[in-house]
Amino acid sequence: MYETSESGTWQVHALDVATGATRQVSDHPVGVTMGYASRDGAEVVFWQEDTGDETGRWLAQPWEGGGSEPFLGDVPTGWNEGMAQGPGVVAAAISDREGFAVYASIDGGPVRELARSDQWLTIWGAYGVPGPDVAALSADGTLLATQHAEHGDLTHPSLRVIDPRTGAVIGERGDGSSAVIAAAWSPVPGDQRVMVGVEPADRITSAVWDLATGDWTEIAHGLAGDVLALDWWPDGEALLLQHLLDGRHELWRHELATGTTARIATPAGAIDDARVRPDGSVWFTHVDGERVVRVLDDRGDEVLAVAGDAPPGRPLLDWRYENDRGDTVHGWIVEPEGEGPHPVMVFVHGGPHWLYEDRYMPEVQTYVDLGFLVAMPNYRGSTGYGRAWRDALTGDVGFTDVDDVTAGLRDVLRRPDVDPSRTVVGGWSWGGFITLMQLGRNPDLWTAGVAGVPVADYELAYRDEAPSLQAMDRALFGGSPEEQPERYERGNPITYVDDVRAPVLFVVGDHDSRCPPAQAYAYVDRLAARGASHQLYRFETGHGSHVTDEDVRQQRVIIDFLRANVPGLREI
Repeated sequence: MYETSESGTWQVHALDVATGATRQVSDHPVGVTMGYASRDGAEVVFWQEDTGDETGRWLAQPWEGGGSEPFLGDVPTGWNEGMAQGPGVVAAAISDREGFAVYASIDGGPVRELARSDQWLTIWGAYGVPGPDVAALSADGTLLATQHAEHGDLTHPSLRVIDPRTGAVIGERGDGSSAVIAAAWSPVPGDQRVMVGVEPADRITSAVWDLATGDWTEIAHGLAGDVLALDWWPDGEALLLQHLLDGRHELWRHELATGTTARIATPAGAIDDARVRPDGSVWFTHVDGERVVRVLDDRGDEVLAVAGDAPPGRPLLDWRYENDRGDTVHGWIVEPEGEGPHPVMVFVHGGPHWLYEDRYMPEVQTYVDLGFLVAMPNYRGSTGYGRAWRDALTGDVGFTDVDDVTAGLRDVLRRPDVDPSRTVVGGWSWGGFITLMQLGRNPDLWTAGVAGVPVADYELAYRDEAPSLQAMDRALFGGSPEEQPERYERGNPITYVDDVRAPVLFVVGDHDSRCPPAQAYAYVDRLAARGASHQLYRFETGHGSHVTDEDVRQQRVIIDFLRANVPGLREI
């Protein structure tokens, strides 16, 4: 199973490796980006939304094609919090306005509720990244790993293993002070070992927890940076490790018996996912600033060709600067051709618990083609630089992160090849939030701003957003708006809206449940009331589009806005 935009809309496709035959499985106008093979290989299982607001349900379709039917018919429609399959067991987690719940069907029987929380509950493992079933159900289907926030919050989740047939708790790890997250169960039936991502100090590392004996073994790999276990070799004797340091990944094989760790040859860049196949070979996705994503194996061969050709990108260059506290912030600079002076685009990532890696980003390359020097900081709050770096944002939203971005602009403006009179800040989601905070808190620094699907009025956003986003906000602010009104007011872009002077473009999804549209429109209305320069572009789905034509339309709107407000841009 793989997802591709080959048809013009992101859809799930199926590949038969033996024959090379492929086919499109899903066909929905909103787009489908999550699909798996059923455990017996007879069906394709995929998550489908109706409007793009991220609520939906699991559907199943015969591998050879045909109509799709609900995969778990008695599970309510809601937000997807994970799905897993095991021998005789199918489990799914769903959130709705009533809370979070885990459901299971045993041997094709009726679906029953196993666990519920009004705080946060999921069966996604591997640090919340949706992926195959390796993190939730053990190979024999007797153990189910769940993540919860009962002891802390969703940025420091605890791990609870339950019996999927009864809901009884088998084991518990985590006290809410740091993350403990399931990564992958041993593939050997009856083996009750699970790889776990943990933060015993500042960095993410991996451990093996044996539920049968209670033994806990931290992996001694000797690698700096974050190390997350992704998969097991089929015999259960070795682990596939993903090493992240300063926005680039490596893959390593760790032998459990000897404790030795050997690197697997991979090109420099980002590896979004990697898996060990039944024959022991490793497949992984690879991307860097100059090349689009490829699916490679551990011999360096491309095993899944990407449809079409993409022009090469300008490389991402490591960028380090000091913030106002003297901390070193890492990020990336992408330089346009020519000597300059170049306009500056500070392009801010979303999340906030995410990071810019060395990857091909068509939007960034578009701005470079326009002549911008693009700066992409991994501000405090980003992942990939340690727990203290990530948690520095907690309780200081809109200041810790925004101040690091401000320091980044000032660092870039020291370069002789940039034009300080042409400065743009932009980003999507949390990047849109930081954009609006920058324009309000630092109005003299910016020529223009581009706020894609932003948080613009935090109190209104909390009211309407998805349950998992409300849980995230409670973690960031230390509670709800009712519990922490001063923090929400201080970190709210609309608090500073009357100070905004630069023209700003809004791109807003009408069915967005992450950054709901009503709160963005409230901010736009405040700008309109005082005649401030702004532009609003609306699209029909939610927190981004899975339709290529819509992506292109949005990019054209942004380019036209930049041309109207930033003089001297190049023709492309």
